[in-house]
Amino acid sequence: MIYKVYYQENAAEVPVREKTKTIYVKAASVRDVRNKLKSQPYNIEFVTLVEEAYLEYEELHEDFKVLEL
Repeated sequence: MIYKVYYQENAAEVPVREKTKTIYVKAASVRDVRNKLKSQPYNIEFVTLVEEAYLEYEELHEDFKVLEL
């Protein structure tokens, strides 16, 4: 499954909406996503499953790249 992760690049800073970034991660569950990214210095705000029509829509964007960690 593919998950969309909303995060801040620096976990030590206060989250600011305008600095929120996204990445796509291939994983079995939300817990698996968080485990795969725990070595990164990210402040993970939200993780959501991307499937069906939502996945098709996201694939249309040129910055759509799935990380397989």
